[in-house]
Amino acid sequence: MYAIIETGGKQVKVEEGQAIYVEKLDAQEGETVTFDKVLFVGGDNVKVGNPLVEGATVTAKVEKHGRGKKIIVFKYKPKKNYRRKQGHRQPYTKVVIEKINA
Repeated sequence: MYAIIETGGKQVKVEEGQAIYVEKLDAQEGETVTFDKVLFVGGDNVKVGNPLVEGATVTAKVEKHGRGKKIIVFKYKPKKNYRRKQGHRQPYTKVVIEKINA
């Protein structure tokens, strides 16, 4: 059984036992979080939401918080001696899917 959930403005296909990286959640490590925005549930009996599947939830356990790989943002304007260099590391949360309730 799998489900498509929405979290952090993105849609993610999840299965039980799968570890996924999502945008940073406001939860402590070891806590259980519930995703209510379930768009689709697949498996033996398919449920398609319009836009959400009513009563369907996905529970997951927060494994860790972290920051992604550093990216460099470099702006410049030719011939004008304008240079700006900035780094960014996007925070994320790693969660393990425990149960899909459909």
